Amino acid sequence: MQCREGCGACCVAPSISSPIPGMPNGKPAGVACNHLTAERRCAIFGLPERPQVCAAFMADEQVCGSSAEEALRILGWWEQATA
Repeated sequence: MQCREGCGACCVAPSISSPIPGMPNGKPAGVACNHLTAERRCAIFGLPERPQVCAAFMADEQVCGSSAEEALRILGWWEQATA
């Protein structure tokens, strides 16, 4: 599955414990990464400073669902279930 244009759920729903440029302590769940653009795309996609956890994330229907809203719900559920 390819990432859904304008989704950005993976940049909002999960917590990220590793440093992100401009977010040295990572980010909490439910907070948008400061590199999520207005078009809901990653501004540091493909750059070496992008956290490894972000680079390793692969879009999949089981976690992304059929819409951005569903992806936020599913990823949010996984975040809570694994906290």
